[in-house]
Amino acid sequence: MSSDMATGQVIIIDDEEIVRESMTQTLELEGYTAIACEDPADALVLCSEDWPGIIICDVRMDIMDGLEVLQKVLAIDRDIPVIMFSGHADIAVAIQAIRSGAYDFLEKNDDPEHHINTVHRAWKKRQLVLENRTLRKELAGQHEIDQRLVGQTPAIVQLRELVLQLAQIDVDLIINGATGTGKEVIARCLHDFSPRADNPFVALNCGAVTESVIESELFGHEAGAFTGASKRRIGKIEYACGGTLFLDEIESMPHSLQVRLLRVLQERTLQRLGGNASIDVDIRVVAASKVNLREAANEGSFREDLYYRLNVASIDIPGLDQRKEDIPVLFCHFAEQANQRFGREARAVPDSLLQQLMQQSWPGNVRELRNIAERWTLGLSISSNPDAVLAPQSGDLDEIVGSYEKEVIINALKAHHGQAEMTAQALGIPRKKLYLRMKKYGLERTDFIQ
Repeated sequence: MSSDMATGQVIIIDDEEIVRESMTQTLELEGYTAIACEDPADALVLCSEDWPGIIICDVRMDIMDGLEVLQKVLAIDRDIPVIMFSGHADIAVAIQAIRSGAYDFLEKNDDPEHHINTVHRAWKKRQLVLENRTLRKELAGQHEIDQRLVGQTPAIVQLRELVLQLAQIDVDLIINGATGTGKEVIARCLHDFSPRADNPFVALNCGAVTESVIESELFGHEAGAFTGASKRRIGKIEYACGGTLFLDEIESMPHSLQVRLLRVLQERTLQRLGGNASIDVDIRVVAASKVNLREAANEGSFREDLYYRLNVASIDIPGLDQRKEDIPVLFCHFAEQANQRFGREARAVPDSLLQQLMQQSWPGNVRELRNIAERWTLGLSISSNPDAVLAPQSGDLDEIVGSYEKEVIINALKAHHGQAEMTAQALGIPRKKLYLRMKKYGLERTDFIQ
């Protein structure tokens, strides 16, 4: 008997003493705490939404009809399993009991092992209900940021506290962090947990926009400002009015625009390209950089005055290698998200895999770990260096492609325990095509059934 089973309570409600004594003895031998009640009222006072137990109730009793007891229990908590018990093979009563919400219906002369199996299943259901309720209460007591910035190492706990603190202080700031650490996630948290949350969050990656376009993207333009400007366009700064402007990779911003941005930050006004009117803007600017802006300013590649104007406050995001203890919870979190997104059935993550992930280096940080989790969910290779899968020591292109295809099929078969239909769906191919590929590579479905 498992240790968790011994914590379960079973209330037996029956007006026959011999039945109560027999059921009590049987259940206690199975590790349950059995409580025998002749009067249903004595049982009802024990029931509550947090009560860790189930009920076995006789259908025909003089003090109170069993179906009435059922309704009173379900009124206390609809998720308490009630097993109706009868010495008569009354199909009509059984159907009525099930329709009224009973967990199951048993005959007293049934095999005792069948009785116990039914009790086990009912208790497991009750356990699951109580565990889910506890989890929901815990989640309700958490701040939403705990689900965005996942982890429990001191570094990430302090980061969450700092983000929540700075979210309430309406100043411009800089987020420092290597590629893949989650700079935009931090920026969105700063916005969503701030008084500006109901207004726009506008993001622009300065390194992804050409120098000829970024000025118009930021400041907008009037009709006729340049060739092709057929109508007025509102820029990112103006569109973010009342909200937050997130400038990622700000170190890539051209010097000429750094000057114009500095003026906006100092005066909180802007002029569209081709326009003369000064437009007031109420924005908070959150800038992010993957390089040290202080050093960039010293070297002359970033304006020193803009650095000081932005650096009213700053947030440093630790790399994943600095908080490896968070890798297991992060991986499981990303895998769960991937299961929901791809419609996959959740499966346990092997401890050996989590240990392996904690031992390796993560130059791509959290983004790299998320990608690995998604590949694992899809049954694909989770090598931290995917290119290695495509680069065998020798062989022509057909051999390289064949090697990769075989590995993908093997991983998918392992993930779905050799079930052809699920494997084919995971790979997005017809089952017949899967069989042909398996035959080509000498793979047998039975080798993957667990």
